[in-house]
Amino acid sequence: MTVSDQTQACDIAVIGGGAAGVLVAIGVLRGATRALRVVIVEPQLPLGRGVAYATRHPAHLLNVPAGRMSGFPDRPDDFLDYLLAQDAFPGVEREVLARAFVARHHYAAYLRQRLQQAVDASPALLDVRAARVQALERHAAGIVLQLDAGPALLAGSVALCTGNALRPLPARGASAVPPGKRIEAWDYDAVQDVAASADVAIVGSGLSMADSVASLAACGHRGQVHVLSRHALLPLPHAQGPAADYDPEPLLAMGLRQRVRALRLHAAEAAQRGIPWQNVMERIRPLGQALWQSLSLDDQRRFLRHVVRYWDVHRHRIAVPVHAQLLELQRQGRLHLHRGRLETAIAEGACVRLGALDRRRQPFQIDAHCVINATGVEMRAQAMRNPLLQQMLGSGTARPGPHGIGIDSAPDGSLLDADGVAEPRVQVLGSLRIGRLWESLAIPELRVQAAQAAARLLPPRG
Repeated sequence: MTVSDQTQACDIAVIGGGAAGVLVAIGVLRGATRALRVVIVEPQLPLGRGVAYATRHPAHLLNVPAGRMSGFPDRPDDFLDYLLAQDAFPGVEREVLARAFVARHHYAAYLRQRLQQAVDASPALLDVRAARVQALERHAAGIVLQLDAGPALLAGSVALCTGNALRPLPARGASAVPPGKRIEAWDYDAVQDVAASADVAIVGSGLSMADSVASLAACGHRGQVHVLSRHALLPLPHAQGPAADYDPEPLLAMGLRQRVRALRLHAAEAAQRGIPWQNVMERIRPLGQALWQSLSLDDQRRFLRHVVRYWDVHRHRIAVPVHAQLLELQRQGRLHLHRGRLETAIAEGACVRLGALDRRRQPFQIDAHCVINATGVEMRAQAMRNPLLQQMLGSGTARPGPHGIGIDSAPDGSLLDADGVAEPRVQVLGSLRIGRLWESLAIPELRVQAAQAAARLLPPRG
């Protein structure tokens, strides 16, 4: 890749227009002191949606109360202020709204409004390119980005915010199951188009499954819902109650097994005092990244093999109404949990037949009219089916993160190449940093990363 006469120059390019990319752009626009040119490259407009906030359906709620969803670490009530200013919930008191789980579409609108406000107040200029970055190459004059539409960009610095990728359905024959019978959980409209009388199989029992069930219920679905996963664990709800007051710092010096035992002990002691276990987990929330980084590589591997699903259901909780809906469908005999490993998916006539193995490796099958892939976020960089990441890994511009998860980055977020050399002109954000940080997907982490990246991407004053 070379710099040509057709290459367009910009000061800062943001690859990805989801939450992380928009928050970086806002930080850059607010911090600019002169007429910089900032470009966001995002194939799926409008901005601010990404995967998490692309849904327009009111049944899909934020998994965190509104009062904790500010996009800016220095403005902790900003999202709450936005909701009140929009009069989105007339008559609801501020304190009540702060504890509420609001529909996710509000968050995308919030990000876009704050971006527009930053544009209006900044000397910098923002350009949005509806394109996909296909390749990235370091150049003496900057970072060259090849797009799938339009001329290449030569950027002084780049924020890499490609967002989340869905895991493929882990079954032989899945690719031969036709559309309509094989649905991605993140294709929210397709889930809502499922026939009301259809029996549905959902592979995966995490947050994407909860979204799919909420969509089906909102559309009057009457059929049976079969949920298949290796652990058959439903997401758990948030809880009110007194805050836990134990000191979490000693956990950092412990190995994985010691930490698990210590947390169980803290939960048991808290329960005796009327404190829910959820608040025990909240106590370690600020230490999420430090807890991961202080584990040995062997303990990290053990965590990924044996603990991760239990961590997910306790750490990544869902809104109380959504959890109640899942339990009610179980009580009615319409939602069925199956523990097993998916092996095959075969379309047979009007149905899809899933073949699985239970924990004793005995085969069983589930027949349904369609299967929804709710297996969640793909963490392995080589499996993300992203042309840009494939090019970067193949050329040595990037390397996989620890355990093959995400891509590697320095402590300050700079991209690391195949030789471990940092490229400070490229800042990595979000799910791509999960191998190094683990906790790198949620807004509390993204807003801090975005603010730090924006400060590093801005050229020196003067």
